[in-house]
Amino acid sequence: MQQFAFPTGFLWGAATSAHQVEGNNINSDSWVLEHLPDTIYAEPSGDACDYYHRYPEDIALLAQLGFNAYRFSIEWARIEPEEGEFSFASLEHYRRMLATCHEHGLKPVVTLHHFTSPRWLIRAGGWLDPKTPDRFVRYCERVVHYLGDLIAGACTFNEPNLPVLLSKIMPASPLASPFWRAAAAEFAVTPDRLGIFQFVSQPRMREIIFAAHRRAFEVLHDGPGSFPVGMTLALVDIHAGPDGERMAAEFRRELAEVYLEQLREDDFVGVQTYSRLVVGPAGIIPPGDDVEKTQTGEEYYPEAIGGTIRHAAAVAGIPVVVTENGLATTDDTRRVEYFRRALRSVAECLIDGIDVRGYFAWSALDNFEWISGYKPKLGIIAVDRTTQARTPKPSAYWLGNVARFNYCVFD
Repeated sequence: MQQFAFPTGFLWGAATSAHQVEGNNINSDSWVLEHLPDTIYAEPSGDACDYYHRYPEDIALLAQLGFNAYRFSIEWARIEPEEGEFSFASLEHYRRMLATCHEHGLKPVVTLHHFTSPRWLIRAGGWLDPKTPDRFVRYCERVVHYLGDLIAGACTFNEPNLPVLLSKIMPASPLASPFWRAAAAEFAVTPDRLGIFQFVSQPRMREIIFAAHRRAFEVLHDGPGSFPVGMTLALVDIHAGPDGERMAAEFRRELAEVYLEQLREDDFVGVQTYSRLVVGPAGIIPPGDDVEKTQTGEEYYPEAIGGTIRHAAAVAGIPVVVTENGLATTDDTRRVEYFRRALRSVAECLIDGIDVRGYFAWSALDNFEWISGYKPKLGIIAVDRTTQARTPKPSAYWLGNVARFNYCVFD
């Protein structure tokens, strides 16, 4: 048995995103997509976890479990439901959330954009429109003015590289489906101008997002408040199969490095990892029938987080925060083992001198997992879909105890 003490001040938490837990986020683009006749979503988000009303008990529960931080997003579609029309009630709501975190000793790490955008933004071309950086920066200015003094850390965007990753692993692109044509008609744009953040992989979108990120980085640093600012990326640990070294290098370049290289002036990079990809000369080699898989079909491979931390630190050259790590499973004993092995990989990175500053499990709650609906169970806290009752799983207590004492025992 080996005991490893994590650095003083290490952030321990769990994460959520607004649309996935708040409920009834009717002004967002995702709400529209979920209700299309040709939708690819398994079900609508609906009430989600009713977190919009239940956040005080959820935040208190995370603190009781032993965590010292909490990552969550605020919803642009609530704060600016129509262009240029800001909701002071929504800003005050998020201020109360932030204050509740501080009351319970949790450092709030806020994500400004976690996939969802206001409906009006998509009608204007969304993340393919060159005016969108101006719009996003205006939103960030309003947020930091009202909330900045209570923020402990900020992520501008969540996983802008996800569409590129999805284009590699999804058998068919949503952009060639009736769903996409129906969505374009609903937003009154042509399909080629439907700039929805989590689906479009055009290089032009990446340029627009990074233009928004760079300007938002400066705005958020202008205060009030003083906190580190970064971006999170969806990173998979890419392994070369037989004769796959060249293709694996191309995957790393396209999925990670072109993004990481643009973050070298940031305060940190958020690493979000769930599994690995094995790549051969013709592309991805799916995990075999003899390989343990998660509910979502990914290989059960907790050590992936160590690989992506090392890659991110080497390319970006800045501190790393694990802003998401976890798995979809109904067997919570496998989640505990996943966390144990993942944290061993994090500890090995720290031993090797890599500046890792925190670990956030995905997710705090069993919540709405986008096109998969409510079936995948990634939460450390179960949520009854009828009563909304919360029940911490054994993994919540296990990880909370690691957080409380800031060390982990490995076999």
